[in-house]
Amino acid sequence: MTKLAISMFHRLNVCDGSERVSVSARKAQELLCYLVLFRDRAHTREVLAETLWAESGPKQSRSNLRKALWHLRSTMCVDDGAAHELLLVGAEWIRIHPEADVDLDIEAFEDAYEAVEGAAGVELTSQQVEQLRNAVELYRGDLLEGWYQDWCLHERQRFQFMYLAMLDKLIGYAEANGDYDVGIGYCTRVLRHDWARERTHRQLMRLYYLAGDRSAALEQYDHCVRALREDLDVEPDARTTRLYREIRGQFGSAVTEPASLGAAAPEGELAELLQRLREHRDALADIHRQIDSEISRINLLVHTHQMGRPAGRVLAGGAI
Repeated sequence: MTKLAISMFHRLNVCDGSERVSVSARKAQELLCYLVLFRDRAHTREVLAETLWAESGPKQSRSNLRKALWHLRSTMCVDDGAAHELLLVGAEWIRIHPEADVDLDIEAFEDAYEAVEGAAGVELTSQQVEQLRNAVELYRGDLLEGWYQDWCLHERQRFQFMYLAMLDKLIGYAEANGDYDVGIGYCTRVLRHDWARERTHRQLMRLYYLAGDRSAALEQYDHCVRALREDLDVEPDARTTRLYREIRGQFGSAVTEPASLGAAAPEGELAELLQRLREHRDALADIHRQIDSEISRINLLVHTHQMGRPAGRVLAGGAI
């Protein structure tokens, strides 16, 4: 028996060896993808029916589930009628067989992410880097593009996060090892998904500079400014502006920002954050003092009024 392969990045694709398996019914596709995404547990028929046929009543949704399941099991019968052991079906539940011999692109992708979770790019081993490179190549597009069910949107966002996180680690590794062109390529992948991701613009500015292309580094800052203004209506933060000035040579020629932004925040960034928090604290203290002053003034006006001495009309700017 040949091995079944299911890929879900960009579009659903089911293959038995070199032959494509056509799951033509849309609801059968949804049932398959839902079970694969949440393959770690059994799902009651009631929950599956309510999730995939939310617009139908209980009786109709259960009937629709039976039809979709029949279509899916019929489709999975290949190799002269021998069914792949993909599904386990009980009277009240359905799940993906935990020992099913099937290649899943999302499983390999998740395994790669879990293998490096918490590690900075500069800390990766060559084996981890190879696993990450293979994983990001699996990401041919967002999960099940064109599907807008709530369960699918949540999972799509989760995989996008993992994809960008793995690219970040590969960028850090490439910079630390002097593979600037490789790092630039990974940065452009990130920006295709999130054009306003400021730290990636910063990484790209630094990589262009280190690769000897100062003009491209400065031009990338302009792209960053435009993206932040158009998408978020904000200006670049102090780290980005400081890097831009360093590249321009206003404060020396060295680009001092750390190679890996996936690691813990460096001491300089923590000091900068602490300073901003202190400024906010002082501003809040000034506001509190102004409020206390206004309360005291109004208390005085109330007191004089109660004593029978006219205090005048009170406006926002004071008594008149």
